[in-house]
Amino acid sequence: MLAILHPNTALDSEEYRQTMHYLENLPNVSVRVHEVQGATQRLTEIYLLGDTKPLNKEEIEALPAVERAIRISDDYRILGRHRDDRRQSGFNYNGVEFNQSNLNIFAGLCAVDVPEHVDMMMQALEDNGEVCTRMGAYKPRTNPYSFQGHGKGCLPWVFEKAGKHGIKVIAMEITHESHIEEIDTCLEKLGRPTGVMLQVGTRNTQNFELLKAIGRQSTYPVLLKRGFGITLNESLNAAEYLASEGNANVIFCLRGMKTEAGQPHRNMVDFAHVPAVKRLTRMPVCVDPSHSVGSREQSPDGILDVMHATAQGVIAGANMVLVDFHPKPEKALVDGPQALLMHELPAYLEDIRLCHDTWKKRQAIYQRLKDDTAE
Repeated sequence: MLAILHPNTALDSEEYRQTMHYLENLPNVSVRVHEVQGATQRLTEIYLLGDTKPLNKEEIEALPAVERAIRISDDYRILGRHRDDRRQSGFNYNGVEFNQSNLNIFAGLCAVDVPEHVDMMMQALEDNGEVCTRMGAYKPRTNPYSFQGHGKGCLPWVFEKAGKHGIKVIAMEITHESHIEEIDTCLEKLGRPTGVMLQVGTRNTQNFELLKAIGRQSTYPVLLKRGFGITLNESLNAAEYLASEGNANVIFCLRGMKTEAGQPHRNMVDFAHVPAVKRLTRMPVCVDPSHSVGSREQSPDGILDVMHATAQGVIAGANMVLVDFHPKPEKALVDGPQALLMHELPAYLEDIRLCHDTWKKRQAIYQRLKDDTAE
């Protein structure tokens, strides 16, 4: 069961103390408190775990600090929607809003290579009014002899250039918990010119100790990619690992499923799961068309496959796009053949906004149908 307190309930108030005294003394029930900071108010959610079936929902709601109580299912206890659309969906980080209704675009370099390319990418984003990007400093590779990323050595000039061009959030994959400290130390030393969203790659979706370590920090939100060849349920439970440790500011990323059935694409594009994830959880949903498609092939209509895949995700309601661009793909150290080109950025952004507007119009159509049926 979940007890949601009245907004902005002070943790030193008498109402909170009385409520916690009652809940902490329930037999065979453990209590876990989560703070949810929204754009305008702070919410406190108290999870009651254990033998909660005998609990009376009305008695819990009668406690002085409790606004309402919800019976929750076993799966996705913290991140799940639990048939309650009033719970907060999403979060605000470094001035950027992330929720299940809006859309943020993270175009950038799959792997940081040289300062010149990073600067060119961020300049193009600034020119097009974008404030988010992707920049890979740590790169897990299947081949041990492949480029593994510049690591902490590139962080100072990447972060400085982000601040120079007004980039507020950088999606950056980490592969070890020590990378969190490296990122945090560098940002603090530079005066925090930008923000970072910690990315968990598909290879680490079931690295549970890494997930726990990332979940224990609350400074940085997390982008969790769906795992290689595992079920959607298993990947969503990986996100729950993060939330169970305290960090519920999580975005779930669909990046294609590893299977030969996806050919000629690199992976089987799984963007039909966008509405499914939004129905099951409160997480914003990201799509990664670059790693799903894995090429610059185009159909007879003249539109690249990666652009078609992006449209499929966004028109289904995706809230974030993670996509590879590079000023000189032939010199890219990772995934150059799939990167989009700088002159394609304005058209790509226009296409995405068109699809997002279409999603809003689709919503309106079915809302009218719902309203007409209810009359």
